[in-house]
Amino acid sequence: MQKKIIIAFVLLFLGKIYAQSTYEFLRLDVSPRAAAVAGSFVANNDDPNVVFYNPAGINLLSNTPASFSFMKHLMDINSASFVISKEYESLGKFAAAVKYINYGSFTKADENGTKTGDFGAGDIALIIGYGNQLDSNFYYGANIKFIYSSIDEYYSNALALDLGLHYAFPESGWNFGFSVLNLGTQLSSFIDTSEDLPLDVRFGFSKQMEKLPFKFYWSFNKLNEEQDSFFKHFQQISFGGEFKLGQSLRLRFGYDNEKRRELKIGTTAGLAGFSLGLGFNVSSYVVDYSFSSLGSIGSLHRFGISTSFN
Repeated sequence: MQKKIIIAFVLLFLGKIYAQSTYEFLRLDVSPRAAAVAGSFVANNDDPNVVFYNPAGINLLSNTPASFSFMKHLMDINSASFVISKEYESLGKFAAAVKYINYGSFTKADENGTKTGDFGAGDIALIIGYGNQLDSNFYYGANIKFIYSSIDEYYSNALALDLGLHYAFPESGWNFGFSVLNLGTQLSSFIDTSEDLPLDVRFGFSKQMEKLPFKFYWSFNKLNEEQDSFFKHFQQISFGGEFKLGQSLRLRFGYDNEKRRELKIGTTAGLAGFSLGLGFNVSSYVVDYSFSSLGSIGSLHRFGISTSFN
């Protein structure tokens, strides 16, 4: 009984960090490039991290790109991800990815407050993605996800599917993306509590400017959530941009209106919802960094390194 009380308390604590579900970590932006444009990556097609936002985007990747990202979260929470994509002739594009978060170490105690040891908590998602072409400039993709969450000796797991579409206009620089993320079910639960996966339906676009070294991203998020009117389905948006300065430097910015609204304290939100980032080439590698503000709560720092194999 006392172990159940301890686990329930930890679940409540983690729930305050990631809103309602055990699997809310799936919404977390780990890639510094994607986070710098506020996660508005549903119409991206030149970064393997697009697999976390829209698996159809992997179809336009060149060679065999790979990317590793690390995020320093609040307190002792850390997160990391890795993704690699490869094309197999006549079969299509494949991707393999992992997203992991560690919540640090906790002190275990009984109902009297007597310490009985330490325990850890963490989540991991293993992803296999596939993409191919539907028609000229029209692509589809799908991910299969196995999700595992643990707290002390307790655990929960789930199986999910991501579906995506991507349409490109190469001559004008427009790209449109649509995805359904985390469509699935819990296989086993913590104690006796069954939870839903954080289903997220997204639609967005990106535009490479013709006469400027600038790319713009826009994403409508959580289109599946119930609203009072049709137009309120489009109220949760994120957008960002990327400036290309020469051959080796990128400057990025982003804005997420939902984060700004939720992180507002009293009459002020500070810089909550805003993000900045940069990327630069080092030999055959690209090093990325991003800063995301949580207003009065603090800020998140992400680091990443990417490369491409021929």
